[in-house]
Amino acid sequence: MQISNIDRANILVQALPYIQKYAGKTIVVKYGGNAMINKELKDAVMRDIVLMQLVGINVVLVRGGGPEISEMLRRIGKEPKFIAGMRYTDEETVEIVQQVLAGKVNKALVQLLESHGGRAIGLCGLDGGMLKAQKLQAEQDLGYVGEIAAVDTQIISDATANGYVPVIATVAGGDQGEVYNVNADIAAA
Repeated sequence: MQISNIDRANILVQALPYIQKYAGKTIVVKYGGNAMINKELKDAVMRDIVLMQLVGINVVLVRGGGPEISEMLRRIGKEPKFIAGMRYTDEETVEIVQQVLAGKVNKALVQLLESHGGRAIGLCGLDGGMLKAQKLQAEQDLGYVGEIAAVDTQIISDATANGYVPVIATVAGGDQGEVYNVNADIAAA
């Protein structure tokens, strides 16, 4: 689809106040659900993030990967288990969560952002002690599911100051060296 120069100018005139308002600010984008599964939607989201980066907005991408985790669990012959809508995460599952979120999915999003002209770096909450969690207290035991107890933003600030979009996998460390699966909605808050 071709956009005329007049239409481009109108779009820029409408966007300029927002660009000025948010330039230099940091915006956290929680990314998940259908936007991760639908290729066209995924490309559109990544293009928008790169555009925000290009106009001077610091973007931090926090993302989950529930469907990919479930797929990998099924590949190894383990049926995903959910309690009250939350994934039950035993020791074997938390290893899969870490591999899928901090590895496969994270690196694929970094590559996709870069293919659209952005600069990105893949991180997880374990890197630099960024995300600290404690076991989520729920009516039923969810295993290694955590809730954020502390966030050290230094590594995020360093990345954005150097022109990178940090792509953060929601895996967090506990006080005793445990690894927790953390809901991306909670981590983005």
